[in-house]
Amino acid sequence: MSEELSELLRVRRDKLEDIKNKGINPFPYRYERTNTGAEILEKFEKIKEGEESPEEVKVAGRIMTKRGHGKASFAHLQDESGRIQIYSRQDVVGEDKYDIYRKLDMGDIIGVSGRVFRTKTGEITIRVKDFVILCKSLHPLPEKWHGLQDKELRYRERYVDLMVNPEVREVFVKRSKIISFIRHRLEENGFLEVDTPILQVLQGGAAAKPFCTHHDALDMPLFMRIAPELYLKRLIVGGFEKVFEMGRVFRNEGISYKHNPEFSIIEIYQAYADYNDIMQLTEEIISSAAKEVLGTLEIEFKGEKINLKPPWKRITLNEALKQEGIDIEGKSEKEIRQIAKSKGVEGYEEIGVGKIINVLYDKFVEAKLRQPTFIIDHPIETSPLAKKHRKKEGHVERFELIIAGMELANAFSELTDPIDQRERFDKQAELKAAGDDEAESMDCDFLRALEYGMPPTGGLGIGIDRLVMLLTDQPSIRDVLLFPHMKPLDRAKPKEGEMEVLDK
Repeated sequence: MSEELSELLRVRRDKLEDIKNKGINPFPYRYERTNTGAEILEKFEKIKEGEESPEEVKVAGRIMTKRGHGKASFAHLQDESGRIQIYSRQDVVGEDKYDIYRKLDMGDIIGVSGRVFRTKTGEITIRVKDFVILCKSLHPLPEKWHGLQDKELRYRERYVDLMVNPEVREVFVKRSKIISFIRHRLEENGFLEVDTPILQVLQGGAAAKPFCTHHDALDMPLFMRIAPELYLKRLIVGGFEKVFEMGRVFRNEGISYKHNPEFSIIEIYQAYADYNDIMQLTEEIISSAAKEVLGTLEIEFKGEKINLKPPWKRITLNEALKQEGIDIEGKSEKEIRQIAKSKGVEGYEEIGVGKIINVLYDKFVEAKLRQPTFIIDHPIETSPLAKKHRKKEGHVERFELIIAGMELANAFSELTDPIDQRERFDKQAELKAAGDDEAESMDCDFLRALEYGMPPTGGLGIGIDRLVMLLTDQPSIRDVLLFPHMKPLDRAKPKEGEMEVLDK
Protein backbone atom coordinates (compact mmCIF):
# COMPACT_ATOMS: atom_id res chain seq x y z
CA MET A 1 0.00 0.00 0.00
CA SER A 2 1.43 3.42 -0.96
CA GLU A 3 2.21 6.04 1.69
CA GLU A 4 -0.37 8.41 0.12
CA LEU A 5 -3.14 5.82 0.30
CA SER A 6 -2.16 4.93 3.84
CA GLU A 7 -2.51 8.58 4.78
CA LEU A 8 -5.97 8.78 3.17
CA LEU A 9 -7.09 5.72 5.10
CA ARG A 10 -5.66 7.12 8.33
CA VAL A 11 -7.50 10.43 7.89
CA ARG A 12 -10.82 8.63 7.43
CA ARG A 13 -10.26 6.54 10.52
CA ASP A 14 -9.46 9.68 12.49
CA LYS A 15 -12.77 11.15 11.33
CA LEU A 16 -14.52 7.95 12.40
CA GLU A 17 -13.07 8.29 15.91
CA ASP A 18 -14.05 11.96 16.04
CA ILE A 19 -17.66 11.05 15.13
CA LYS A 20 -17.75 8.39 17.84
CA ASN A 21 -16.29 10.83 20.39
CA LYS A 22 -19.20 13.17 19.70
CA GLY A 23 -21.56 10.40 20.81
CA ILE A 24 -22.74 9.57 17.29
CA ASN A 25 -23.10 5.97 16.13
CA PRO A 26 -21.62 5.95 12.59
CA PHE A 27 -23.12 2.52 11.86
CA PRO A 28 -26.79 2.69 12.99
CA TYR A 29 -29.31 -0.12 12.56
CA ARG A 30 -31.93 1.34 10.21
CA TYR A 31 -33.29 4.44 8.53
CA GLU A 32 -36.83 4.96 7.37
CA ARG A 33 -37.03 6.66 3.98
CA THR A 34 -40.14 8.20 2.45
CA ASN A 35 -38.87 8.12 -1.12
CA THR A 36 -36.06 7.11 -3.42
CA GLY A 37 -34.22 9.76 -5.34
CA ALA A 38 -35.93 8.83 -8.60
CA GLU A 39 -39.36 9.01 -6.97
CA ILE A 40 -38.65 12.56 -5.79
CA LEU A 41 -37.45 13.65 -9.23
CA GLU A 42 -40.66 12.28 -10.75
CA LYS A 43 -43.02 13.51 -8.05
CA PHE A 44 -41.72 17.07 -8.11
CA GLU A 45 -40.96 17.28 -11.81
CA LYS A 46 -43.26 20.30 -12.22
CA ILE A 47 -42.02 22.28 -9.22
CA LYS A 48 -40.95 25.80 -10.27
CA GLU A 49 -38.03 27.95 -9.22
CA GLY A 50 -38.93 29.78 -6.03
CA GLU A 51 -41.40 27.09 -4.96
CA GLU A 52 -40.87 24.55 -2.19
CA SER A 53 -42.65 21.26 -1.52
CA PRO A 54 -45.31 21.47 1.21
CA GLU A 55 -44.14 18.22 2.79
CA GLU A 56 -40.75 17.01 3.95
CA VAL A 57 -39.10 14.02 2.32
CA LYS A 58 -36.52 11.59 3.65
CA VAL A 59 -33.97 9.95 1.37
CA ALA A 60 -30.79 7.98 1.92
CA GLY A 61 -27.77 7.31 -0.24
CA ARG A 62 -24.04 7.48 -0.81
CA ILE A 63 -22.33 10.85 -1.25
CA MET A 64 -20.93 10.83 -4.79
CA THR A 65 -20.09 14.51 -5.26
CA LYS A 66 -19.58 17.32 -2.74
CA ARG A 67 -18.88 20.96 -3.47
CA GLY A 68 -19.12 24.28 -1.72
CA HIS A 69 -17.26 26.19 0.94
CA GLY A 70 -18.06 28.24 4.00
CA LYS A 71 -21.54 27.96 5.38
CA ALA A 72 -23.37 26.26 2.47
CA SER A 73 -22.65 23.36 0.13
CA PHE A 74 -24.18 21.05 -2.46
CA ALA A 75 -23.80 17.28 -2.78
CA HIS A 76 -25.27 14.41 -4.76
CA LEU A 77 -26.64 11.33 -3.05
CA GLN A 78 -26.87 8.06 -4.97
CA ASP A 79 -29.29 5.26 -4.16
CA GLU A 80 -30.32 2.29 -6.28
CA SER A 81 -32.64 4.48 -8.37
CA GLY A 82 -30.06 7.13 -9.28
CA ARG A 83 -28.74 10.45 -7.99
CA ILE A 84 -30.39 13.48 -6.42
CA GLN A 85 -28.88 16.78 -5.31
CA ILE A 86 -29.00 18.04 -1.74
CA TYR A 87 -28.26 21.53 -0.39
CA SER A 88 -27.12 22.09 3.18
CA ARG A 89 -26.73 25.38 5.13
CA GLN A 90 -25.20 26.00 8.53
CA ASP A 91 -28.01 28.34 9.59
CA VAL A 92 -30.55 25.55 8.94
CA VAL A 93 -28.93 22.46 10.43
CA GLY A 94 -27.03 24.27 13.19
CA GLU A 95 -23.34 25.07 13.65
CA ASP A 96 -22.38 21.82 15.40
CA LYS A 97 -24.23 19.61 12.92
CA TYR A 98 -22.88 21.55 9.96
CA ASP A 99 -19.34 21.07 11.26
CA ILE A 100 -19.95 17.32 11.06
CA TYR A 101 -21.48 17.70 7.61
CA ARG A 102 -18.43 19.56 6.29
CA LYS A 103 -16.22 16.65 7.34
CA LEU A 104 -18.25 14.06 5.48
CA ASP A 105 -16.38 12.31 2.67
CA MET A 106 -17.43 11.07 -0.73
CA GLY A 107 -18.51 7.49 -0.23
CA ASP A 108 -20.17 8.12 3.14
CA ILE A 109 -23.80 7.01 3.33
CA ILE A 110 -26.24 9.42 4.94
CA GLY A 111 -29.95 9.94 5.36
CA VAL A 112 -31.37 13.45 4.87
CA SER A 113 -34.71 15.06 5.50
CA GLY A 114 -35.99 18.35 4.09
CA ARG A 115 -38.19 20.05 1.54
CA VAL A 116 -37.78 19.91 -2.22
CA PHE A 117 -37.07 22.96 -4.40
CA ARG A 118 -35.62 23.80 -7.82
CA THR A 119 -32.31 25.66 -8.05
CA LYS A 120 -31.60 28.60 -10.39
CA THR A 121 -29.89 26.15 -12.73
CA GLY A 122 -33.10 24.10 -12.84
CA GLU A 123 -32.02 21.07 -10.79
CA ILE A 124 -34.49 19.50 -8.37
CA THR A 125 -32.84 19.56 -4.96
CA ILE A 126 -33.55 18.71 -1.32
CA ARG A 127 -32.93 21.54 1.15
CA VAL A 128 -31.44 19.64 4.11
CA LYS A 129 -33.20 20.24 7.40
CA ASP A 130 -31.42 17.38 9.15
CA PHE A 131 -29.14 14.46 8.30
CA VAL A 132 -28.00 11.20 9.86
CA ILE A 133 -24.74 9.34 9.24
CA LEU A 134 -25.67 5.80 8.20
CA CYS A 135 -22.21 4.46 7.34
CA LYS A 136 -18.77 6.06 7.48
CA SER A 137 -16.77 4.99 4.43
CA LEU A 138 -13.19 4.10 5.36
CA HIS A 139 -11.90 3.68 1.82
CA PRO A 140 -11.87 6.58 -0.68
CA LEU A 141 -13.72 6.20 -3.96
CA PRO A 142 -11.39 5.96 -6.97
CA GLU A 143 -11.22 9.28 -8.84
CA LYS A 144 -10.87 7.86 -12.36
CA TRP A 145 -12.75 4.57 -12.04
CA HIS A 146 -15.38 5.52 -14.63
CA GLY A 147 -14.18 4.30 -18.01
CA LEU A 148 -11.32 2.42 -16.40
CA GLN A 149 -9.54 0.31 -19.01
CA ASP A 150 -8.23 -2.25 -16.51
CA LYS A 151 -11.28 -4.47 -16.69
CA GLU A 152 -9.72 -7.09 -14.43
CA LEU A 153 -9.71 -4.58 -11.56
CA ARG A 154 -13.35 -3.74 -12.26
CA TYR A 155 -14.32 -7.43 -12.19
CA ARG A 156 -12.28 -8.03 -9.05
CA GLU A 157 -13.84 -5.08 -7.21
CA ARG A 158 -17.30 -5.31 -8.72
CA TYR A 159 -18.80 -3.48 -5.73
CA VAL A 160 -16.90 -0.33 -6.76
CA ASP A 161 -17.76 -0.89 -10.43
CA LEU A 162 -21.47 -0.98 -9.57
CA MET A 163 -21.12 2.02 -7.30
CA VAL A 164 -19.58 4.41 -9.83
CA ASN A 165 -20.75 3.06 -13.21
CA PRO A 166 -24.55 3.17 -13.53
CA GLU A 167 -24.41 1.56 -16.99
CA VAL A 168 -22.87 -1.56 -15.40
CA ARG A 169 -25.64 -1.68 -12.84
CA GLU A 170 -28.20 -1.40 -15.65
CA VAL A 171 -26.78 -4.54 -17.32
CA PHE A 172 -27.57 -6.57 -14.21
CA VAL A 173 -31.02 -5.02 -13.86
CA LYS A 174 -31.74 -6.18 -17.42
CA ARG A 175 -30.30 -9.59 -16.62
CA SER A 176 -32.77 -9.96 -13.77
CA LYS A 177 -35.66 -8.84 -15.98
CA ILE A 178 -34.71 -11.30 -18.74
CA ILE A 179 -34.61 -14.21 -16.31
CA SER A 180 -37.84 -13.15 -14.63
CA PHE A 181 -39.64 -12.80 -17.96
CA ILE A 182 -38.55 -16.23 -19.20
CA ARG A 183 -39.64 -17.84 -15.95
CA HIS A 184 -43.08 -16.23 -16.03
CA ARG A 185 -43.58 -16.94 -19.74
CA LEU A 186 -42.90 -20.64 -19.21
CA GLU A 187 -45.21 -20.75 -16.19
CA GLU A 188 -47.94 -19.10 -18.26
CA ASN A 189 -47.49 -21.91 -20.80
CA GLY A 190 -48.00 -24.60 -18.18
CA PHE A 191 -44.38 -25.39 -17.27
CA LEU A 192 -43.49 -26.25 -13.69
CA GLU A 193 -40.23 -24.98 -12.19
CA VAL A 194 -38.31 -27.66 -10.27
CA ASP A 195 -35.01 -28.16 -8.46
CA THR A 196 -32.67 -31.10 -9.00
CA PRO A 197 -29.40 -32.05 -7.28
CA ILE A 198 -26.26 -29.98 -7.81
CA LEU A 199 -24.07 -32.59 -6.15
CA GLN A 200 -24.42 -35.73 -8.23
CA VAL A 201 -23.11 -39.28 -7.95
CA LEU A 202 -22.41 -39.45 -11.69
CA GLN A 203 -21.55 -36.81 -14.24
CA GLY A 204 -24.07 -36.69 -17.06
CA GLY A 205 -26.27 -34.66 -19.36
CA ALA A 206 -23.50 -32.98 -21.35
CA ALA A 207 -20.06 -33.53 -22.84
CA ALA A 208 -17.88 -31.76 -20.28
CA LYS A 209 -15.25 -32.39 -17.63
CA PRO A 210 -16.74 -32.13 -14.12
CA PHE A 211 -15.46 -30.71 -10.85
CA CYS A 212 -14.97 -33.49 -8.30
CA THR A 213 -15.51 -33.34 -4.55
CA HIS A 214 -15.92 -35.81 -1.67
CA HIS A 215 -18.67 -36.37 0.89
CA ASP A 216 -17.04 -37.30 4.18
CA ALA A 217 -20.03 -38.81 5.97
CA LEU A 218 -20.85 -41.17 3.10
CA ASP A 219 -17.16 -41.54 2.17
CA MET A 220 -17.91 -41.25 -1.52
CA PRO A 221 -16.90 -39.03 -4.45
CA LEU A 222 -19.44 -36.57 -5.85
CA PHE A 223 -19.51 -34.32 -8.90
CA MET A 224 -20.74 -30.77 -9.29
CA ARG A 225 -23.40 -31.08 -11.98
CA ILE A 226 -22.49 -30.29 -15.56
CA ALA A 227 -26.21 -30.34 -16.49
CA PRO A 228 -29.56 -31.16 -14.82
CA GLU A 229 -30.77 -33.12 -17.87
CA LEU A 230 -30.96 -36.70 -16.62
CA TYR A 231 -32.87 -35.74 -13.44
CA LEU A 232 -35.34 -33.61 -15.38
CA LYS A 233 -36.03 -36.48 -17.77
CA ARG A 234 -36.70 -38.72 -14.76
CA LEU A 235 -39.49 -36.28 -13.90
CA ILE A 236 -40.99 -36.72 -17.37
CA VAL A 237 -40.95 -40.47 -16.73
CA GLY A 238 -42.65 -39.81 -13.41
CA GLY A 239 -45.60 -38.07 -15.06
CA PHE A 240 -44.74 -34.38 -15.23
CA GLU A 241 -45.24 -33.20 -18.81
CA LYS A 242 -43.70 -29.72 -18.80
CA VAL A 243 -40.79 -28.92 -16.48
CA PHE A 244 -37.90 -26.48 -16.38
CA GLU A 245 -35.02 -25.61 -14.11
CA MET A 246 -32.91 -22.45 -13.89
CA GLY A 247 -29.63 -22.71 -12.07
CA ARG A 248 -25.88 -23.03 -12.03
CA VAL A 249 -23.89 -25.72 -13.74
CA PHE A 250 -20.15 -26.32 -13.37
CA ARG A 251 -17.69 -27.39 -16.05
CA ASN A 252 -13.99 -27.79 -15.48
CA GLU A 253 -12.90 -26.22 -18.73
CA GLY A 254 -11.10 -23.14 -20.03
CA ILE A 255 -12.03 -19.49 -19.51
CA SER A 256 -12.71 -17.23 -22.48
CA TYR A 257 -14.96 -14.35 -23.51
CA LYS A 258 -17.85 -16.86 -23.64
CA HIS A 259 -16.78 -19.44 -21.01
CA ASN A 260 -16.77 -19.34 -17.22
CA PRO A 261 -16.32 -22.48 -15.06
CA GLU A 262 -19.73 -21.92 -13.47
CA PHE A 263 -22.58 -20.43 -15.43
CA SER A 264 -26.36 -20.20 -15.52
CA ILE A 265 -28.56 -22.37 -17.68
CA ILE A 266 -32.24 -23.04 -18.18
CA GLU A 267 -33.24 -26.56 -19.21
CA ILE A 268 -36.77 -27.22 -20.44
CA TYR A 269 -38.51 -30.55 -21.16
CA GLN A 270 -41.87 -31.01 -22.83
CA ALA A 271 -43.62 -34.35 -23.27
CA TYR A 272 -45.19 -35.26 -26.61
CA ALA A 273 -42.94 -32.79 -28.46
CA ASP A 274 -39.93 -33.16 -30.77
CA TYR A 275 -37.07 -30.89 -31.77
CA ASN A 276 -39.25 -29.05 -34.31
CA ASP A 277 -41.65 -28.04 -31.53
CA ILE A 278 -38.68 -27.01 -29.38
CA MET A 279 -37.29 -24.80 -32.16
CA GLN A 280 -40.55 -22.86 -32.14
CA LEU A 281 -40.45 -22.64 -28.34
CA THR A 282 -36.86 -21.34 -28.47
CA GLU A 283 -37.78 -18.65 -30.99
CA GLU A 284 -40.73 -17.59 -28.87
CA ILE A 285 -38.81 -17.44 -25.58
CA ILE A 286 -35.85 -15.43 -26.85
CA SER A 287 -37.68 -13.06 -29.19
CA SER A 288 -40.39 -12.28 -26.62
CA ALA A 289 -37.76 -11.68 -23.91
CA ALA A 290 -35.99 -9.21 -26.21
CA LYS A 291 -39.26 -7.45 -27.01
CA GLU A 292 -40.23 -7.26 -23.34
CA VAL A 293 -36.90 -6.01 -21.95
CA LEU A 294 -35.52 -4.02 -24.90
CA GLY A 295 -38.71 -3.07 -26.70
CA THR A 296 -37.37 -4.27 -30.07
CA LEU A 297 -36.34 -7.36 -32.03
CA GLU A 298 -33.66 -5.46 -33.93
CA ILE A 299 -30.68 -5.33 -31.60
CA GLU A 300 -27.01 -4.43 -31.87
CA PHE A 301 -24.19 -6.66 -30.65
CA LYS A 302 -20.56 -5.52 -30.92
CA GLY A 303 -21.56 -3.01 -33.59
CA GLU A 304 -23.44 -5.61 -35.66
CA LYS A 305 -27.18 -5.50 -36.36
CA ILE A 306 -29.01 -8.69 -35.33
CA ASN A 307 -32.67 -9.31 -36.24
CA LEU A 308 -34.43 -11.63 -33.79
CA LYS A 309 -37.77 -11.71 -35.63
CA PRO A 310 -38.92 -15.34 -36.13
CA PRO A 311 -38.89 -17.61 -37.99
CA TRP A 312 -35.13 -18.18 -37.90
CA LYS A 313 -33.00 -19.90 -40.50
CA ARG A 314 -32.72 -23.71 -40.28
CA ILE A 315 -29.87 -25.55 -41.97
CA THR A 316 -28.34 -29.00 -41.48
CA LEU A 317 -24.80 -29.27 -40.16
CA ASN A 318 -23.69 -30.95 -43.38
CA GLU A 319 -25.22 -28.18 -45.50
CA ALA A 320 -23.52 -25.53 -43.35
CA LEU A 321 -20.16 -27.22 -43.90
CA LYS A 322 -20.81 -27.50 -47.64
CA GLN A 323 -21.44 -23.75 -47.83
CA GLU A 324 -17.89 -23.30 -46.53
CA GLY A 325 -16.46 -25.64 -49.16
CA ILE A 326 -16.36 -28.75 -46.96
CA ASP A 327 -18.54 -31.44 -48.52
CA ILE A 328 -18.87 -34.53 -46.30
CA GLU A 329 -22.28 -35.68 -47.52
CA GLY A 330 -22.11 -39.38 -48.41
CA LYS A 331 -18.35 -39.52 -47.80
CA SER A 332 -16.67 -42.59 -46.31
CA GLU A 333 -14.79 -42.47 -43.01
CA LYS A 334 -11.50 -42.55 -44.91
CA GLU A 335 -12.54 -39.63 -47.12
CA ILE A 336 -13.67 -37.57 -44.12
CA ARG A 337 -10.35 -38.17 -42.38
CA GLN A 338 -8.56 -37.00 -45.52
CA ILE A 339 -10.65 -33.83 -45.53
CA ALA A 340 -9.77 -33.33 -41.87
CA LYS A 341 -6.09 -33.75 -42.66
CA SER A 342 -6.25 -31.20 -45.46
CA LYS A 343 -8.00 -28.73 -43.12
CA GLY A 344 -5.41 -29.12 -40.36
CA VAL A 345 -7.57 -30.95 -37.80
CA GLU A 346 -5.29 -32.14 -34.99
CA GLY A 347 -5.55 -35.83 -34.08
CA TYR A 348 -7.67 -36.61 -37.14
CA GLU A 349 -6.35 -40.17 -37.20
CA GLU A 350 -7.35 -40.98 -33.59
CA ILE A 351 -10.64 -39.21 -32.92
CA GLY A 352 -14.02 -40.46 -34.14
CA VAL A 353 -15.61 -39.24 -37.35
CA GLY A 354 -18.37 -37.47 -35.44
CA LYS A 355 -15.84 -35.45 -33.47
CA ILE A 356 -13.97 -34.64 -36.69
CA ILE A 357 -17.20 -33.23 -38.14
CA ASN A 358 -17.74 -31.17 -34.98
CA VAL A 359 -14.17 -29.82 -35.12
CA LEU A 360 -14.63 -28.83 -38.77
CA TYR A 361 -17.90 -27.11 -37.86
CA ASP A 362 -16.38 -25.30 -34.87
CA LYS A 363 -13.35 -24.20 -36.87
CA PHE A 364 -14.92 -23.14 -40.17
CA VAL A 365 -18.63 -22.50 -39.65
CA GLU A 366 -19.86 -21.39 -36.22
CA ALA A 367 -18.15 -17.99 -36.02
CA LYS A 368 -19.53 -17.04 -39.45
CA LEU A 369 -23.16 -17.55 -38.41
CA ARG A 370 -24.27 -14.07 -37.41
CA GLN A 371 -28.07 -13.96 -37.70
CA PRO A 372 -30.14 -16.47 -35.66
CA THR A 373 -29.58 -19.91 -37.17
CA PHE A 374 -30.61 -23.41 -36.12
CA ILE A 375 -27.90 -25.94 -37.05
CA ILE A 376 -29.85 -29.20 -37.19
CA ASP A 377 -29.17 -32.94 -37.57
CA HIS A 378 -25.86 -33.73 -35.86
CA PRO A 379 -23.68 -36.89 -35.91
CA ILE A 380 -24.97 -39.65 -33.65
CA GLU A 381 -21.51 -40.23 -32.20
CA THR A 382 -21.46 -36.82 -30.46
CA SER A 383 -25.08 -36.89 -29.27
CA PRO A 384 -25.56 -39.90 -26.95
CA LEU A 385 -28.81 -38.59 -25.42
CA ALA A 386 -30.62 -37.63 -28.64
CA LYS A 387 -33.07 -39.73 -30.66
CA LYS A 388 -31.88 -41.16 -33.99
CA HIS A 389 -33.02 -39.12 -36.95
CA ARG A 390 -36.23 -40.50 -38.42
CA LYS A 391 -34.85 -40.23 -41.99
CA LYS A 392 -31.07 -39.74 -41.92
CA GLU A 393 -28.82 -42.67 -41.04
CA GLY A 394 -25.99 -41.81 -38.66
CA HIS A 395 -27.63 -38.58 -37.48
CA VAL A 396 -29.79 -37.50 -34.56
CA GLU A 397 -32.59 -35.00 -34.18
CA ARG A 398 -30.61 -32.27 -32.51
CA PHE A 399 -30.16 -28.56 -33.04
CA GLU A 400 -27.85 -25.86 -31.83
CA LEU A 401 -28.91 -22.21 -31.96
CA ILE A 402 -26.16 -19.86 -33.12
CA ILE A 403 -26.42 -16.07 -32.93
CA ALA A 404 -23.49 -13.71 -33.53
CA GLY A 405 -21.12 -16.67 -33.76
CA MET A 406 -22.09 -18.02 -30.32
CA GLU A 407 -23.97 -21.16 -29.39
CA LEU A 408 -26.91 -20.04 -27.26
CA ALA A 409 -28.99 -23.21 -27.09
CA ASN A 410 -28.79 -26.96 -27.58
CA ALA A 411 -31.80 -29.26 -27.95
CA PHE A 412 -32.91 -32.77 -28.90
CA SER A 413 -35.75 -34.96 -29.71
CA GLU A 414 -34.91 -36.88 -26.54
CA LEU A 415 -33.86 -40.53 -26.72
CA THR A 416 -36.60 -42.57 -25.03
CA ASP A 417 -35.61 -46.10 -26.12
CA PRO A 418 -33.86 -47.70 -23.10
CA ILE A 419 -32.12 -50.37 -25.21
CA ASP A 420 -30.70 -47.81 -27.63
CA GLN A 421 -29.70 -45.61 -24.67
CA ARG A 422 -27.83 -48.49 -23.00
CA GLU A 423 -25.92 -49.16 -26.22
CA ARG A 424 -24.99 -45.47 -26.44
CA PHE A 425 -23.80 -45.50 -22.82
CA ASP A 426 -21.71 -48.61 -23.56
CA LYS A 427 -20.02 -46.70 -26.39
CA GLN A 428 -19.44 -43.74 -24.07
CA ALA A 429 -17.87 -46.11 -21.52
CA GLU A 430 -15.37 -47.22 -24.16
CA LEU A 431 -14.48 -43.60 -24.86
CA LYS A 432 -14.09 -42.87 -21.15
CA ALA A 433 -11.82 -45.92 -20.74
CA ALA A 434 -9.73 -44.56 -23.62
CA GLY A 435 -9.21 -41.32 -21.71
CA ASP A 436 -12.13 -39.10 -22.79
CA ASP A 437 -12.96 -37.12 -19.60
CA GLU A 438 -16.05 -35.63 -21.24
CA ALA A 439 -17.76 -38.91 -22.13
CA GLU A 440 -21.13 -39.70 -20.53
CA SER A 441 -21.16 -42.01 -17.52
CA MET A 442 -23.28 -45.17 -17.40
CA ASP A 443 -26.26 -44.04 -15.32
CA CYS A 444 -28.03 -47.29 -14.45
CA ASP A 445 -30.80 -45.59 -12.49
CA PHE A 446 -31.60 -43.37 -15.47
CA LEU A 447 -31.74 -46.47 -17.68
CA ARG A 448 -34.08 -48.11 -15.17
CA ALA A 449 -36.31 -45.01 -15.34
CA LEU A 450 -36.44 -45.22 -19.14
CA GLU A 451 -37.46 -48.87 -18.88
CA TYR A 452 -40.62 -47.78 -17.05
CA GLY A 453 -41.47 -45.75 -20.15
CA MET A 454 -40.88 -42.15 -21.20
CA PRO A 455 -43.22 -40.41 -23.66
CA PRO A 456 -41.85 -38.64 -26.76
CA THR A 457 -40.10 -35.57 -25.39
CA GLY A 458 -38.35 -32.47 -26.62
CA GLY A 459 -35.60 -30.98 -24.46
CA LEU A 460 -33.82 -27.62 -24.55
CA GLY A 461 -30.93 -25.95 -22.79
CA ILE A 462 -30.30 -22.19 -23.11
CA GLY A 463 -27.17 -20.49 -21.80
CA ILE A 464 -28.53 -17.60 -19.75
CA ASP A 465 -25.22 -15.70 -19.56
CA ARG A 466 -24.65 -15.73 -23.31
CA LEU A 467 -28.26 -14.69 -23.91
CA VAL A 468 -27.76 -11.75 -21.54
CA MET A 469 -24.50 -10.88 -23.35
CA LEU A 470 -26.43 -10.73 -26.60
CA LEU A 471 -29.39 -8.72 -25.30
CA THR A 472 -27.26 -6.20 -23.37
CA ASP A 473 -24.49 -5.88 -25.99
CA GLN A 474 -21.69 -7.00 -23.69
CA PRO A 475 -18.50 -8.37 -25.29
CA SER A 476 -17.52 -10.84 -22.55
CA ILE A 477 -19.33 -13.27 -20.28
CA ARG A 478 -17.48 -11.62 -17.41
CA ASP A 479 -19.46 -8.44 -18.13
CA VAL A 480 -22.74 -10.21 -17.30
CA LEU A 481 -21.53 -12.14 -14.23
CA LEU A 482 -21.50 -10.14 -11.03
CA PHE A 483 -18.49 -12.03 -9.74
CA PRO A 484 -16.65 -13.85 -12.54
CA HIS A 485 -13.91 -16.27 -11.59
CA MET A 486 -10.52 -14.59 -11.25
CA LYS A 487 -7.08 -15.82 -10.36
CA PRO A 488 -5.88 -14.91 -6.84
CA LEU A 489 -4.03 -11.58 -6.84
CA ASP A 490 -0.63 -13.23 -6.43
CA ARG A 491 -1.30 -15.17 -9.67
CA ALA A 492 -3.45 -12.62 -11.46
CA LYS A 493 -0.95 -11.38 -14.04
CA PRO A 494 -1.95 -13.10 -17.30
CA LYS A 495 0.47 -14.91 -19.50
CA GLU A 496 1.41 -13.27 -22.77
CA GLY A 497 -1.62 -13.31 -25.08
CA GLU A 498 -4.02 -14.60 -22.40
CA MET A 499 -6.08 -11.40 -22.12
CA GLU A 500 -6.47 -11.29 -25.90
CA VAL A 501 -8.10 -14.73 -25.70
CA LEU A 502 -10.35 -13.66 -22.84
CA ASP A 503 -11.60 -10.43 -24.41
CA LYS A 504 -11.46 -10.92 -28.17
